[in-house]
Amino acid sequence: MLYFERKGNGKETLVLLHGFMENLSIWDDMEPHLSENFSLLKIDLPGHGKSDILAEVHTVELMADEVKKVIDDQNLTKIHLLGHSMGGYVSLAFAEKYPDTLKSLTLFFSTYLPDDEEKKKQRIKSYRIIKEAFSNYARAGIPNLFNPNERDILEGKIETALQIALSTNNLGALACVKGMVERTDKKHVLENLESKILVLTGKHDNAVKTENTIKNLPDRTNIKSYVLDCGHNGHWEKPCICAEIINTELLHNMPKKLVL
Repeated sequence: MLYFERKGNGKETLVLLHGFMENLSIWDDMEPHLSENFSLLKIDLPGHGKSDILAEVHTVELMADEVKKVIDDQNLTKIHLLGHSMGGYVSLAFAEKYPDTLKSLTLFFSTYLPDDEEKKKQRIKSYRIIKEAFSNYARAGIPNLFNPNERDILEGKIETALQIALSTNNLGALACVKGMVERTDKKHVLENLESKILVLTGKHDNAVKTENTIKNLPDRTNIKSYVLDCGHNGHWEKPCICAEIINTELLHNMPKKLVL
């Protein structure tokens, strides 16, 4: 069973899935701003935080199945599911396999689009350094995930993200990178899911192609998208705004597309 923590007694359950080289503590800044109407279920994905490595390759489907085990263990039947980056990939796989479980799906600085060939090659090239020099890999990559125009302001947040990354088991990270290489196009999930779909993206996101993600969204009334003035880590860069959007969209309704 994956490690998880629950907080709050709200009627609506919001399941939070972190991204690559993260753990459930990434939600600490955003959590105080989330509505009391939410009961939070925060999960450490396989090979991250306090959750064990489960296989040589952590496919997004394998991770989705493990998330489902936690949800079943907690006797939850209808949830709001939000995933950051890799957690978004897992959320899409979950939505594909267990659509009836979802009240909503939120892609949080993530994408339904597959890696292009260049990104796949980059991931494959990273296998060796993740295995042999993980600290160098984390130190080189983490700062690039933040808005380059606000590096000085975000210095403390960057250090927090780096320390979380360095605490990650390198073999767990490797298993997840191998799984991300294998992931497929999930646009059909958004085309077919009847639940509410929320997409939050960043103007300065170097990990996700924001423009392509927004431009290619299916034109459906149950999908809403936001582009924020930040990088890949809205939970650290814009926690109040992100929480406000989540509260309003998942508990109420707002106009279809906004740029903040």
